Amino acid sequence: MSLVRRALPEDAVEVLRLRQVMIDSVFEGGEGGATDWQTASLPTLRGRLAESGGAGAGRVGAFVAYVIDHPERPGALGALAAGSLEYRIGRAGNPHGRVGHVFSVATDPDVRRRGYARACMEELLAWFREQGAAQVDLNASAAAEPLYASLGFMRKPDPSMRLDL
Repeated sequence: MSLVRRALPEDAVEVLRLRQVMIDSVFEGGEGGATDWQTASLPTLRGRLAESGGAGAGRVGAFVAYVIDHPERPGALGALAAGSLEYRIGRAGNPHGRVGHVFSVATDPDVRRRGYARACMEELLAWFREQGAAQVDLNASAAAEPLYASLGFMRKPDPSMRLDL
C-alpha cells in the first residue's frame, strides 16, 4: 500500500508549511522566512484542494497535490509534490498543448532521505500522464536536481523572464 495520497482541504495548513520549507531551501537569504502570505493564501488553497479530486480534475488549470503523512507527528505532513496542468498553443511533440508544471516539492527536514519526495513526484507524474500532458516543467534547486534527473528531467536553456504585477 502506498504512503502517498492526494492532499485534502484539511491538509492546507501543512501544505503551506511544507511550501515554506521549499521556499526557504531554494531562496536562502531571499524570499525565505516571510510567512505572512500564508494567511491570505489559506482559503484559496483549501478551495483548490477541494476541487482537485472532483470536477476540476483533468481540465486545463487543474491543480493537484500529493502528500505523505509525517510518520512521527500525527496531523503533520512529511512530504509534498504539487503541480498544475497548463495549456499552451500546440507544437511539434505536443500538438494538444497540455503541459504539466511542478511548482512545490518539499520534505519535512525530520524525514528526509526516505524516498518520500520521489514517491510523491511519481504519483504527480502519473497524474500528468493521465491528463494527457506531453511534457512537465519544473525549476530545480541544485540539491534537488539529482532526484529530478533520476526521474528523467533534463536541464534546458531557458530564456525565461518575469514581470511582477
